[in-house]
Amino acid sequence: MNKKPASLLLAAVLAMSAFLSVAQQTGAPAGGAATPATAATPAPAAPVAPAAPAAPVGKADIAAGDAKYNAVCASCHGAGGNSGTPANPRLSQQHPAYLVKQLQEFKSGKRPSPIMQGFAAQLTEQDMANIGAYLGAQQAKPGFAKDRELVSLGEKIYRGGLQDRQLPACTGCHSPNGAGVPAQYPRLSGQHADYTYSQLVAFRDGVRKNSPQMAQIAAKLNDREIRAVSDYVAGLR
Repeated sequence: MNKKPASLLLAAVLAMSAFLSVAQQTGAPAGGAATPATAATPAPAAPVAPAAPAAPVGKADIAAGDAKYNAVCASCHGAGGNSGTPANPRLSQQHPAYLVKQLQEFKSGKRPSPIMQGFAAQLTEQDMANIGAYLGAQQAKPGFAKDRELVSLGEKIYRGGLQDRQLPACTGCHSPNGAGVPAQYPRLSGQHADYTYSQLVAFRDGVRKNSPQMAQIAAKLNDREIRAVSDYVAGLR
């Protein structure tokens, strides 16, 4: 009997077994086709460091507020906050917390004003607190009503509101003499009538949006009534 074919057959079987064993270890298919490369798992992103907390605001420094105010604000708002320009508000004796809130909202853009946003952007929270304290300590100069025909209408609205329109009296928030309520409602007495008028119109027309309460109130007033109230509060003291 010829033993060569049997020997060759045994050798072939052993060779195929060895090939299949290697293929299983490497993951290659038995037919010899290459297995597509497995995409490398991306390394996890490095953790993002949390933003540094804002420096806490210390006690307001009136002297520092004086220096910063005169460097940044006085050219428009006058010495000690007693603006002589009707379009620029008087800030003297204003409640510090109200001033800080407005500066913050100018800076953030919540109260739009390209001019004021540029100035407020220069101020830190501590600067704002210092300026607010400085202005709150300044004596306001008295203002005067100018339109005799409108002042009685302005007084009627300011003190009694307009019941037929469910408009509350201004005294409820800003007090009978226009002194306002610290940390809640601004002082109005002696304010330039032109400035008060411009802000009430801005509230009414949706230009100034940082007080929904004032927007609702101003929406119930026409131009003549706004002018009357504005002129009346200019003479309050």
